[in-house]
Amino acid sequence: MRRVKLPVVAQPVRTPAMLLKALLPLMVVNAHAQTPAEPALQLQASPQLQEAIDADVRRQLPTFVTGEHISGRPDLNTQVQGAAELRKGDMVIRADQLDYDQPTDLAKASGHVRINRAGNVYEGPLLELRLDAFEGFFNTPNYHFLRNDAHGQADRIEFLDAQRSIIHNASFTTCKRLPGPDWMPDWILRASQITMDNDEDVGTATGAMLSFKGVPVLPVPYVSFPLSDQRKSGVLPPTLGVDNVNGSEVSVPYYWNIAPNRDVTVTPTVMTKRGVNLDTEFRYLEPDYAGTLRTNWMPSDKLRNSNRWGLNLNHQARLQSPWTAGPALLALNLNRVSDDNYWRDFTRANASLTQRLLANDATLAWQNGAWASSLRTLKWQTLQDVTAPIIPPYDRLPQLTTRTSRNLWGGGLDVTLEADYTRFQSSRTLTLQPNADRVFSVLQASHTFQSPAGYIRPKIQLHATNYQFDAALKDGATQANRTVPSLSLDAGVVFERDTQLFGRALLQTLEPRAFYVNTPYRDQSLLPNYDSGAYDFNFATIYQENAFVGNDRISDSNLLTLGVTSRFLNLDTGAEVARVGLAQRLRFRDQNVTLPGVLPATDRLSDILLGGSLNWDTRWKLDGTVQINPTTDESVRATLAARYNPGRYRTLNMAYRFQRNSSEQIDLGWQWPLHSLMGGASLAAGADPVPGRWYSVGRLNYSMNERKLVDSVLGFEYDAGCWLGRIVLERLQTSSVTATQRLMFQLEFVGFSRLGVNPLKSLKSNIPNYQTLREPAASPSRFSNYD
Repeated sequence: MRRVKLPVVAQPVRTPAMLLKALLPLMVVNAHAQTPAEPALQLQASPQLQEAIDADVRRQLPTFVTGEHISGRPDLNTQVQGAAELRKGDMVIRADQLDYDQPTDLAKASGHVRINRAGNVYEGPLLELRLDAFEGFFNTPNYHFLRNDAHGQADRIEFLDAQRSIIHNASFTTCKRLPGPDWMPDWILRASQITMDNDEDVGTATGAMLSFKGVPVLPVPYVSFPLSDQRKSGVLPPTLGVDNVNGSEVSVPYYWNIAPNRDVTVTPTVMTKRGVNLDTEFRYLEPDYAGTLRTNWMPSDKLRNSNRWGLNLNHQARLQSPWTAGPALLALNLNRVSDDNYWRDFTRANASLTQRLLANDATLAWQNGAWASSLRTLKWQTLQDVTAPIIPPYDRLPQLTTRTSRNLWGGGLDVTLEADYTRFQSSRTLTLQPNADRVFSVLQASHTFQSPAGYIRPKIQLHATNYQFDAALKDGATQANRTVPSLSLDAGVVFERDTQLFGRALLQTLEPRAFYVNTPYRDQSLLPNYDSGAYDFNFATIYQENAFVGNDRISDSNLLTLGVTSRFLNLDTGAEVARVGLAQRLRFRDQNVTLPGVLPATDRLSDILLGGSLNWDTRWKLDGTVQINPTTDESVRATLAARYNPGRYRTLNMAYRFQRNSSEQIDLGWQWPLHSLMGGASLAAGADPVPGRWYSVGRLNYSMNERKLVDSVLGFEYDAGCWLGRIVLERLQTSSVTATQRLMFQLEFVGFSRLGVNPLKSLKSNIPNYQTLREPAASPSRFSNYD
């Protein structure tokens, strides 16, 4: 290979007059640019400023050498004495003395040597380095790495190439150096050898000892750690805890970064009262499929004297098929556990809101022209409790659904046809109803008369249902048919006006709405109920044709819903600043179609719904809904919520929930800085974490009826800059008289150990808008440390 000759440029000493002469044109241009007649200069990206320089390009780059005295032979060698400096590409070498041999590309520097390569800085007394290959050594250096802001000292560094190096008798910490000869970092890793690999973005240490606050805490024969915030295989921070059911707990997660699109986290946990538990989480992401597999295995659980296990799989995939328009979509959600007591003994293993009803669901969806279809199988695992048994829902083995929509008469008439076949199955020992094959279809046609001021939408529906039972009903029938027509009319008007509120220009709307539905009565009292339930009473469901969700009950209706909403909109952005709404339903005849065991609805006036929201300030959000009985003028149910979020790591959530003769709860969640030990920053000042600051985190759910806490999480986080500390107390209610309590501790060394699973998992799942301190950031640019 032909070696490119490298020009050597000596910089002359410049007098102040010469500098003024050189800067004068720039000053004139700058003054001209600031005149009002000229547009401001715009900065643009330049292809010459590259974060990484290709090796072939690097060889072609010139080498610049400056100093007080320069001597040598052209194209052979150069000696620089006094303030020596060599620059090439993204590398700068400074020293008292520098010798550069061009044929061997070898640079030797001595006396106050400092090398900066792509933002990584090394300082020491003696350096020998081949520039292009970046091979050589540095004696007794101090070093500082750009990616993770780590630094340390060593006896010697051997540079193997541009990406790899070996550091002997080294120290490593991310704690910022403070002035003073007696300074010691809060945490430091000392090792007989540290290997740095920037290609793999990983460092490995052998013969290491981790010290915290001057106390050796963990001897480490071998450990690997990330060189940036990118994902990296290795041991995550351990979690220590005390649990009233499990006893003392120690969890040491291990993270395996299999590939950029696949990883596994394995978390063994030692519980003094129960044994060893093993959690695994496998995540994968491919162009056509993605998902998460979680497993839990606990052999010989002392609590139940049996093996315990749990399984959760979430999988989504696109399947190419010549028989469908576009790919078919597959969704799997599988949940299985070993026994009925699993939900009580492993309260944190399942994120499902219904921990005693575990769905095993597989759905395949596809489209052919205007027809959208799906095939679904759903099987439940019901975890029974002898003190509170529940009737399991019916399995759907299978459910086939298809739907199509058409626009007729030039798009003026919208016609929709939907058909559903479902096979309902369940154990006859647990349910009194027979299993059945149900075919349900609904044909609906609607037309919207739209104008700038409002709309009118008439709609007609026809429901048809057929049942085939595997056992006779009370009347001896083994099949049943039901046909129910329905007519509805939805109308609304929008009035607008400009207004002002507290000095702010706004657009106010007034939106009255009327919704009428008429559905004749069809006796459905003998039909089993497989999937129907009453809709919750709220602003979304009060404008529904059917009072029930599901297809086993079609309510008879002759009612009118009247409502009005007023909104205040920002004139510049269109954002909703405030909203208030009111709605009530008028019933003209009794509703005789009900769910089993429920009396007919005879009230002529429904409860009044009053709701609203306020977003006057982006930091505040208020919303609430109140349901009022018009006869007693008492509130039946109310939900009020407020959120205050003035900046990052500052959130306060408050909620009040009330249901007469049932429950009354107050919910409070927060993440908030307590104070700063460094700088005296106020509570609301600044957005980013401040070293030396304590944070309070928690959520309290208090039952006013029972006068006790239901679920609660209370903790503190401390951000020391280069390490984080957490202590969290968690209490979860498992029944009306029992609860599990756990105290968790965690230390995280920033830039060395990555975030663990707990107690962060508890904080994230319980505190709305919780943010992890020191969240991963983008890798810093080498130009941020260019000198």
